[in-house]
Parts: sequence; structure tokens; C-alpha cells
Amino acid sequence: MSKTLAGRTIVLGITGGIAAYKAATLCSRLVSYGADVRVIMTEGATKFIAPLTLQTLSRHPVATDTFDERDAAKVQHIDLADAADLVVVAPATANIIAKMAHGLADDMLSTTLLATTAPVLVAPAMNVHMLAHPAVQANLGILADRGVRFVESGTGQLACGYVGKGRLAEPDEIVAAIVGLLAGDRPLAGRKVLVTAGGTVERLDPVRYITNDSSGKMGFALAEAARDQGADVTLVCARTDAPPPPGVRVVKAESAQEMLDAVMQRLPEADAVVKAAAVADYRPVVRHAEKMKKGPDKLTLELERTTDILQAIGEWRREGGAAGRGPFVVGFAAETNDVERNALDKLRRKGCDLIVANDVTREGAGFGTDTNVVSVFGAEGLLESMPLQSKRAAAERIWQWVRERAGWNGEAPRS
Repeated sequence: MSKTLAGRTIVLGITGGIAAYKAATLCSRLVSYGADVRVIMTEGATKFIAPLTLQTLSRHPVATDTFDERDAAKVQHIDLADAADLVVVAPATANIIAKMAHGLADDMLSTTLLATTAPVLVAPAMNVHMLAHPAVQANLGILADRGVRFVESGTGQLACGYVGKGRLAEPDEIVAAIVGLLAGDRPLAGRKVLVTAGGTVERLDPVRYITNDSSGKMGFALAEAARDQGADVTLVCARTDAPPPPGVRVVKAESAQEMLDAVMQRLPEADAVVKAAAVADYRPVVRHAEKMKKGPDKLTLELERTTDILQAIGEWRREGGAAGRGPFVVGFAAETNDVERNALDKLRRKGCDLIVANDVTREGAGFGTDTNVVSVFGAEGLLESMPLQSKRAAAERIWQWVRERAGWNGEAPRS
């Protein structure tokens, strides 16, 4: 077995769910990969699997009690917190997720989680209705905003008899996520990237608005890919079809003006900006404070131009923003005809480094799909036409182009 995790210390937290038995396999796998595994079990976990099992597999004593201090020279939970290269909670019950979200520390595991500065990976496992409960979803959202990573629960037969989502991911899936975090290729480590996603909303009144078909999926894929390559990701998102991915900093911006303000405020700190959001070109001149009542057979709306965010970024760079070290800028162009001509025109007018364009009339491309067909353009013209593929695969390739054109392959991030 390859010692992929040799020299790495992993603190494995096991909580009180029936899936605790899988933690034995997970521990064994991590040890076989060369990791130094330190196990913490909650009282509930010890009802499902004996600490002696994990002690034998990890070759270290198992911590179960905050007050069981075995070495007078060390405070055990601080020692574990400091030693960790990664803390993994598997299975993670609704209880420990709530404790983590709200900063409770009433046992060895929750206390260690508060004390550690290491990355944290959580593998939830619970009943399908518990997982879907608004309180649990809110707590997961809080953790995601703090940068906690997740291994998504599986779908299938649950111990309670239900069939649905909530089953603990298989040990090999969790190991793969751990290897990706600790030993994977992280070419964007140290980079700060800003991604926009979704379709902006321009309100006519409190219940009606103008928007577009953007689902946010391409922007989410770009944010996820950057996150997994080690970047510090800020995702500015408008209306989307699904929740944003975990492990990124999320800034909500409903309208074009709100998105402009959010982007420009964060621009000086960004190494790259990828503007994948579909931003409204026009907004109503008048926004009614109350619901508009039905009137004549015809209604005329007066619209005004919104500020072009991509144009504003380009002008900020040209005017010497960030002492001439402005971010690398990638724009998107959703077209229905003359894709190449329109994409290159947009790149030159708005001062982008790259434009990613697609014909949204093509099957499998554009809004709402999980796939895309895109072409990447630089100042000299077409760089690559990509085949139909998942949006995540396209995102990975786009970041490869960013790294190459920005000269980041081997160059240290700016301080």
C-alpha cells in the first residue's frame, strides 16, 4: 500500500450513530496509507463500537473523556488539536454538527474541534428527515461558510428503515477526500479568487422582477474546482437553482448593483476574478414599494442601463488598481449566434484576459444543464474549443488556462 499520507496526523472524531462501525474501516485504511491516526470518541459512539477496537487499529489510546488527562505535561485536547493536520468527523451526527456550528464544547471531541486550527472534514450520517430539517441545513450552512469541508451523505437503505439520503459515505470515499485535501495537487494554494454566479434580479415591486435563466451551476463548478485546488474562494451569487457549494465564502447579491458593490469592494484582494454570473443589462427606472395593481390592457415599463461589472473591473485595472497588480480577469459570454466574433469583441472592449463563450442554443450547453460546451478565447483569438462535458470538467480546464496565462505555474502568490 502506498504511504500517501505518511507524516500526516489525522484526528478522527467518531460520534454516536449506527454508522460508527464504519469508522473502524476508515481508521484502518488511513493507517495503511501511512497516517498517524488519533481517535476521539463521544460517549454515544462507545455504545456502538468499543474504544479498544479503535485503539488496536490506530495503535494509540482512544480519547473519550475531557477530564481523563493521562500526561500531566500536556492538556490532552489542546495537544490533539495542535498535532492535527486534519480533523475528520465520521460519522457526524446532527448533535455534533449543531455543537460545531454554535461553538459548544462539552466533551472531548467538541472541545478539540474548538481548539484546532487545522482543516476540518465532516461526513454527516443521520435519518433522511433529520438531514433535511431546516435546523440541520442551517448548521451545515454555517460550517460551510467557515470553510469546513464535507463528504456528502449517500442515498440508500438507512438503519432506521427509511430509504433516502443520510447514509454515511463509504470509507474509501472519505479516504479519497482526505487524500485530496492532504496529498492532492493544489496548484491554486495561496491564491484568492472571486467568482460570480447565478442570475441577478431587478425588482418591479415586492413580488415581481426581471431576471434570466441562469442556474448558477457553471459559477458553482468554477468555485468548487478552485476550492479543491487550494484557493481561498469568495463566491458572489445572485438567484440560483441550488445552494452554493460548501467550503467557500458566500456573499449574496440579488441585483446588478448589489453584485457590483460586492465585487468592487473585494477586487483589491483578489488574484483572479471569474465573472460567470448572468447580470441584467437593464433595470426598471421605478421600483414600486407596494405590489402593482392590475391596470390597463397594456403596460409600458421604462428601463435604464445597469453598470457593466466586467467593464468596471477592466476600467479599475486600467486606472492602476492595486498598484498595477490587478487580478487576472475571466469573462463569460453566453451567445446565440456569431460566438467567436462576439466573444472577441467583448474581450477587447472590456479588457479581459480570457473570455469563455458558449452557444446557449446548443443541446447540453448553457443555462440549467449539468454539462456545457465552451470555447476559451485570448487576445490572439481562439485558444481551445472544448467538447460536451460536465461543467465541473470544463471548470477544471478553465483554471488550467488561468494558471498558464497568469504565469502561476511555479510562481508564488503575491503577499
